[in-house]
Amino acid sequence: MRILVTGIGGQDGYYLSSQLLAQGHTVSGIYRTPDSVKALQVAFPPGQSALDLFCGDVTDRAFLREVITTVTPDQIYNLAGQSRVGKSFEIPEQTFCVNTLAPLYLLELIRELNPKTRFFQACSSEIFGEDAEVPQSEKTPLAPASPYAVSKASAYWLVDTYRRAHGLFACNAILYNHESPLRDESFLSGKVVYGIARILAGEQRSLTLGNLEVRRDWGFAGDYVEAMISMMQQDKPGDFIIATGKTHSVGDFVRCAFEYAGLDWQKYVIVDKQLFRPTDAHFMMGDARLAQEQLGWKPQVDFQDLVRLMVDNALTKKNN
Repeated sequence: MRILVTGIGGQDGYYLSSQLLAQGHTVSGIYRTPDSVKALQVAFPPGQSALDLFCGDVTDRAFLREVITTVTPDQIYNLAGQSRVGKSFEIPEQTFCVNTLAPLYLLELIRELNPKTRFFQACSSEIFGEDAEVPQSEKTPLAPASPYAVSKASAYWLVDTYRRAHGLFACNAILYNHESPLRDESFLSGKVVYGIARILAGEQRSLTLGNLEVRRDWGFAGDYVEAMISMMQQDKPGDFIIATGKTHSVGDFVRCAFEYAGLDWQKYVIVDKQLFRPTDAHFMMGDARLAQEQLGWKPQVDFQDLVRLMVDNALTKKNN
């Protein structure tokens, strides 16, 4: 099977393409910067694997058409996006271009070029907003509370519209926070574990963070891409919550990481209210029973093991 993955240079792109290649598929990917795909190229050297990479802008419709015409994919996974919620308040236009226009262009190109192509959209639990019911399910009303969340909600409805109006196999995965050792410091989890590594190395004395009270449903990216693949193998397209069904605060993540590293977090962590988001979803916990029942999917890596994996990786990188 020929599969195209946008945003292949990101965390999810790495785990997804690795699993697809292991299953014997031919994988093509779109990436933005050369540095983002170095890990993939090391794991799957150019010319020695069924991996083909294209560097370009997913908001360039002509570029997308050229890639799709060249690859003629059976499936397209859209993982590309501006995925930093706080950053979306600073660059709302760029956030909308990547998160909303790109999936619109892809859906239109599928409709024009080959309506049998299956389409996957990476959505976000942020679409449920500040005061969502707990836990959130596929029936929970959308109430996005950031430019990022609004852009993802728009893409969600585009998928739903094209599925109903044009009969496309198009599905949304409403993904809750999922992390891995591949997270960099532009994400909270990466900022914490790499901060710990520098503190232990004597290069940093403190770590400044925002709101420690917000609660998130944290999972492992390697588990979540298995749900993505299963969604695209179903007889009919559908939207699914992909989550662990458990919630932990940002403070829990911080405490767990520092304790595993043998440090008292209270001696190092500074809370700066200037880092708080103007609006935020405060309590996120997903009800993934539909995914368990229809996809046979369950997360395998628990919260504590996930944090330890990330700390171990940060310390290994720092020591090497």
